[in-house]
Amino acid sequence: MIELHHLEKRYGAAMAVRDLSLTVPEGELVALLGPSGCGKTTTLRMLNRLTEPTAGHVLLGGQDTRNLPPEQLRRRIGYVIQHIGLFPHLNVAQNVATVPDLLGQDRRATARRVDELLALVGLDPETFRHKRPGELSGGQAQRVGVARALAADPPVLLMDEPFGALDPLARERLQAAFREIQQRLGKTVVMVTHDIDEALRLADRVALMQGGELAQYGPPDELIHRPASEFVRQFLGEDATLRQLAGRPILDFVVTGPGQPETPLVDAALNARSALSVMLREGSDTLTVTQAGQPIGTVHWSGLRALPQPAEPEAS
Repeated sequence: MIELHHLEKRYGAAMAVRDLSLTVPEGELVALLGPSGCGKTTTLRMLNRLTEPTAGHVLLGGQDTRNLPPEQLRRRIGYVIQHIGLFPHLNVAQNVATVPDLLGQDRRATARRVDELLALVGLDPETFRHKRPGELSGGQAQRVGVARALAADPPVLLMDEPFGALDPLARERLQAAFREIQQRLGKTVVMVTHDIDEALRLADRVALMQGGELAQYGPPDELIHRPASEFVRQFLGEDATLRQLAGRPILDFVVTGPGQPETPLVDAALNARSALSVMLREGSDTLTVTQAGQPIGTVHWSGLRALPQPAEPEAS
């Protein structure tokens, strides 16, 4: 668990982050979202003391990070950035092994760990182990960056616009792959993004920032349906519900059964917004959903319209 207590960062008279308090539960993915200059990257960098706070406290597993030597702290925190930062003179395996080698870990164990991580992020070790960064596509390089951040098995990952440099198709595929990895490994992740769809699709909680301050913090559904201010409402936009559908797999809305004849077919891998687009394009309020080419059920317009809303808080 990560706790921020009244965190602040000043640069001279300018306040980059002001009185920021929030808790990142263990095993969750939290997105720091907001417009340029709102303080989200500064906040991320204060978590591992690449930027030293002016005031306030960061607790990692209940321990104040000010009481930890910076190098010890950073061994407990993986860091992934947009432009990856792979060493061009090292091959993929050597890049992934950077931190374990610095820690003096057994080389044979590290080699096994490298192969496990490459497979985990969807890169065949036999194919990619000896490639140089210059031989990789953007998506492949970003996967290597994620593998390198996981190499020392840190409990926490910090990610600064990790998918921003990729084309839309590669970005969506890597987002889905990373979310599955994060949930499987139970890592606590704090991710900076300016992409609203990305935040709503991936995050368990979203911290929306404005001018260095926290505008609202909570699950995506809460920000969409109970915005705390006009800024939150306007930032998420009038199509916030469509954004929410983009973060929901079509399987969440399937009524199981044999399907219906003469209805358009869609694959179970689609998200709910894509299913809605097919309905509008085909002029049909029902779709038959297939998996491995076989019908598994139907999705209805009425089901998409009845997207579950967050529960109202109980009166105290």
